Amino acid sequence: MRFGLIWSEVGNGLRRNLSMVVSVVLVTFISLTFVGTAALLQLQIAQMKTYWYDRAQVAVYMCTETDNCPGGAATAQSVEAVKKQLESPEIAPYIQKFYFQDQKQGYEQFKQQFKGNQIADYVTPDMIPQTFWVNLKDPNRSDVLTETLSSSPGVQSVVDQRSYLDQIFNILNAASLTAIGIAILMLVAAVLLIATTIRLSAFSRRREIGIMRLVGASNRFIQTPFIIEGVIAALIGSILSCVVIWLLVQYFVRGFLGPRIPSINFVGMEQGWLVIPLLIVVGVVLAAASANFAIKRYLRV
Repeated sequence: MRFGLIWSEVGNGLRRNLSMVVSVVLVTFISLTFVGTAALLQLQIAQMKTYWYDRAQVAVYMCTETDNCPGGAATAQSVEAVKKQLESPEIAPYIQKFYFQDQKQGYEQFKQQFKGNQIADYVTPDMIPQTFWVNLKDPNRSDVLTETLSSSPGVQSVVDQRSYLDQIFNILNAASLTAIGIAILMLVAAVLLIATTIRLSAFSRRREIGIMRLVGASNRFIQTPFIIEGVIAALIGSILSCVVIWLLVQYFVRGFLGPRIPSINFVGMEQGWLVIPLLIVVGVVLAAASANFAIKRYLRV
């Protein structure tokens, strides 16, 4: 196979269909950028789940005067009884550590959390419940505390903080799935556009193809330039999307969000280098497959 002739045909094809090639580059670039963003978002969600679920606490809220508890507000005796249950041989093996927060401490924390919010003006210390904050050795065993303490005298409720985290992660997952859906649609558009570009390129060179067939050129020799054209266009789009992903991680996530939200461990280039090769592989494989299908289907070589 004469590689010089093949690359000459590739160059002619790219020049003749320059506008379509640019369209393929742009569609591939946009679609793979969505794919990369969705992949990074999934990695971020997994990383946050690992971090926050391990630190999520179970809150044992004691009754206040404003709660509709059968026995009224929690007494010193009911608080001590809950403490003894947490230290009992039945529950203690599940607990890593726990601490007690009285109403004054809870009120100070509430004021700090809602500083500048009008709601802080209407809340008084007696409305804040006394709370046991419990860290479990295995966060998945919060049911042990729920079943044991929920019916204890003076206990208003037992709440696993992971239920709040689940709501946040569900929103993030929805955003990630939306990005994936858009990326799939864009990838379909890129595949169709590549196939159309190859068909137009083949049609514009039908005379040359006929001559090559008459002189005994193999199907593979005729198909190769068209496949390379599609791969080159998609590869350029893939590289552009990789550059955008690198800029996104390096300057927006790590440079902008990281210093402003230090409580979250954001993804870095360690995760970025996992996504970037994936984008190039997806772009090249889809381009090669769609170009190969188009030339086989419409040229009957």
